[in-house]
Amino acid sequence: MDHRVHTVVDSPVGTLTLIAADGRLTGLYMDRQRHRPPVETFGEPDPTPFTEVVRQLEEYFAGHRTEFDLPITLTGTPFQRTVWAALREIPYGETASYGRLAERIGRRGGARAVGLANGRNPIGIIVPCHRVVGTTGDLTGYGGGLERKRHLLSFERHSPARTCKPYETVPRMGWSG
Repeated sequence: MDHRVHTVVDSPVGTLTLIAADGRLTGLYMDRQRHRPPVETFGEPDPTPFTEVVRQLEEYFAGHRTEFDLPITLTGTPFQRTVWAALREIPYGETASYGRLAERIGRRGGARAVGLANGRNPIGIIVPCHRVVGTTGDLTGYGGGLERKRHLLSFERHSPARTCKPYETVPRMGWSG
């Protein structure tokens, strides 16, 4: 079994619990988050392996970071890991529909399955499941609650970080819609 540890940090969207196994981030959960694992699986309290995670989260919430560069381990089914990898390709400040994400991973018509996998994302914010919306742009769900999703999307759309890195330098992924 992996050596698991956790720490708790404050953020603009509430308390975040960070979990690591063998020095790699395996979980970022909000309080009262749906599909949050039982506390007894978090491991012992130890802030040591989270210094860089906390620094990058602080930069993100200060509007100075648009991407995360952290060692992470995503544990899930092969399909879930495919969805979670695709989430990381949605550009900062943009959204994609569940249907568009399903098409992107070769599962046309699989919007519902994508939504279920999205809801099981173990590393919120860093793996940006908040950037997935309904076909019409509606906020159809979020494990951390719709108010947090609204906050994160608004924050990214109005963040100074959007002007720090021109989108022309970012390969266009065709995610909108």
